[in-house]
Amino acid sequence: MFNKAFKISFLFFLGVLVFESQTVAQDTTQYIIPNRENSPGQEQKPYVILISADGFRYDLAEKYDAGFLKKISSEGVKALSMKPCYPSLTFPNHYSIITGLYPSHHGIVDNTFYDKKRNQFYRYRNKKAEEDPTWYGGVPLWVLAERQKMLSASFYWVGSESHIDGIDPTYYFRYNEAIPIDRRIEILKEWLQLPPDKRPHFITFYFPEVDHTEHHYGTNSPETRAAVQFIDHSVQKMNEMCAKLNLPVNFILVSDHGMTNMDTLHTIPRPSVIDTSKFVIAAGTSLVHLYAKNKKDIKPTYKKLKAVARDYDVYLATNTPKRWHYRKKDDRYHRIGDILLVPNLPKGFSFSGRKISYGEHGFDNSLPEMQATFYAWGPAFKEHYVINNFSNINIYPLIAHILGLNIDSKIDGKFKVLEGILK
Repeated sequence: MFNKAFKISFLFFLGVLVFESQTVAQDTTQYIIPNRENSPGQEQKPYVILISADGFRYDLAEKYDAGFLKKISSEGVKALSMKPCYPSLTFPNHYSIITGLYPSHHGIVDNTFYDKKRNQFYRYRNKKAEEDPTWYGGVPLWVLAERQKMLSASFYWVGSESHIDGIDPTYYFRYNEAIPIDRRIEILKEWLQLPPDKRPHFITFYFPEVDHTEHHYGTNSPETRAAVQFIDHSVQKMNEMCAKLNLPVNFILVSDHGMTNMDTLHTIPRPSVIDTSKFVIAAGTSLVHLYAKNKKDIKPTYKKLKAVARDYDVYLATNTPKRWHYRKKDDRYHRIGDILLVPNLPKGFSFSGRKISYGEHGFDNSLPEMQATFYAWGPAFKEHYVINNFSNINIYPLIAHILGLNIDSKIDGKFKVLEGILK
């Protein structure tokens, strides 16, 4: 439970979120696709609830004494850490987890990026772009399940409201932060109490709170402690509710990335050698893409940037670190910038001149601060089992195997990586 100071601070923060959310009307409708049902064979399958706690760095449960998560992860499967895909950002990694593909292969290469062929930006806060299925490659797990006559549900996930391949989860919500957690857990219970032919076997569930507080206050704040405790308490409620239903429910709790504290006073401005008339720029704190309007401008600008670079690295898209799987030859949808600027911690870019957040992510996915969380428990999983760091693309074939789904498209993840955590 929260102690009084943490509870007050987190309730204050939630109040700020509610106030901000009320400035724009939020759609809290539950969307239900009609005329779907589980096939008789799928009714006998187990259940998987995939929980994402955004920004829940691998060490936060121990750092802030999340009692339930520490207990349940020690009783089930715990990874010492989990490696996000590069860039270690929310949209690329949520979509990598749900498709088993690297961002360069599924097309969501950043939270914000540009597509030259379309002459359009994808921006993660633009609902029109977020819900346009033509931006998304790969086969999300809910699409895989629904194609094979297994029902799915989503309380938020990147792409879950985007009609990918014309298929939504049978039960889903458009992203909003207006539905309180107790009501969300009650809806989860309602889903699992539906008749067998209408009951979803694959469910996604998303928590934004830790990411929000880390951005606002940094990773060492009482607000972040309170957010971690909120996740801990909420997941415990979910687990206790499911235990009473006597269903073979398996939980996988992940995060999309870690978080690091930033130097908010000494940011990196836009280098003056960039001729903005010659490039389209997609600029974030932890990664900047430069898209050349004319190819002949790429190498001269690259050389100028290399000559003046301080506190950041400069890469051609043809020669980024191989371990990122983020080179031009990997880029199936041609959405990675021709030149990439990558800052060195603890500094970040501020091309707009605005103050950056106290906490940020998106940096090199091998950095300890960017490592994510992976816990799993339930009847499918071994007990008291610890594994080393692994890439999050391997979660997809694990879940498909538990649910007995046939993967019928090429993915980057390998079942053998996590096969050993199953009973």
